[in-house]
Amino acid sequence: MVTITDIAKACGYSRATVSKALNGAPDVKKETVERIQECARKLGYHPNAAARALKVGRSYNIGVLFSDTSGVGLSHEYFSRIFESIKKEAEKQGYDITFISQNLGTMSMDYLEHTRYRSCDGVVIASADFHDPAIVRLGESDVPTVTLDYQFDSRTAILSDNVQGVDALVRYVYGKGHRRIAFIHGELTSVTQKRLASFKKTCMELGIQVPPEYILQGIYHDPKSSGLQTRALLALPDPPTCIFYPDDFSYIGGMNELERQGVQVPDQMSTVGYDGIHLSEVLRPRLTTYRQNAERMGAEAARLLIEEIEQPDTWLPQQITVEGQLLEGGTVAEPD
Repeated sequence: MVTITDIAKACGYSRATVSKALNGAPDVKKETVERIQECARKLGYHPNAAARALKVGRSYNIGVLFSDTSGVGLSHEYFSRIFESIKKEAEKQGYDITFISQNLGTMSMDYLEHTRYRSCDGVVIASADFHDPAIVRLGESDVPTVTLDYQFDSRTAILSDNVQGVDALVRYVYGKGHRRIAFIHGELTSVTQKRLASFKKTCMELGIQVPPEYILQGIYHDPKSSGLQTRALLALPDPPTCIFYPDDFSYIGGMNELERQGVQVPDQMSTVGYDGIHLSEVLRPRLTTYRQNAERMGAEAARLLIEEIEQPDTWLPQQITVEGQLLEGGTVAEPD
């Protein structure tokens, strides 16, 4: 196995200089770092992760916690975009990622125990029931933690602009002439509460009366539940002219139900999604939706978590709201 001593002999620098160059010390000239790294590559040098962790007191391993009750999991584009950006940012800064769960083979352990078992320097909680005692225990522990779309006290949080996103969609369909607007939302999470409050507030500001029967609960990323709630809306004596869906994927269920009942989009019913995943662009007509900036959310989560890990003495919790973008499709038209 190639050692630092071997590299030092081959390139003519001291062991101390070689060690600094390979570990990113700021007091080594860029040209020297490049020469030493090139020499190390030619010799086939690979750093010893265990030795590095012992030396600096860090594992350079970040945990990612993802708990999804819908069963869609990592196959959903919105979450896969977040995880890919977490991975890219972590790797750029020299960290690996490990998924954290409550199981290890046949052995059961909670999230905090699993985090410590894997020697994670910190954790990004990307999706979870934040009222779950096991999640609360992790959030209140001494492990550096960043949450997505939820705020723990004294923790950094990366938030999607759910309030502004729904506000923009409501004002858009209002501008198209819609006054009978229904809202199918997901489970009652903090994200849902923000979106629902924004929907009601914006409708009130615009003078839109929303009957209680126009607001229905579905399930995120579940086309079946959205299809059933679409059926209920269509059965009303005075059905809406526009339906908001929990997300782009669940809209598939609504689209199928509308088609089954012979209701044409957008001529007879306007529809709106949320997330802005690729699916929304390939549907015909293309779905009007709000694209969440999942890439920036994941990158910011990884960047700020690593900042907390590496600079604990100067770290302060932050709340960053990441703006998205309304994508105008072809599923909203003026009502008859």
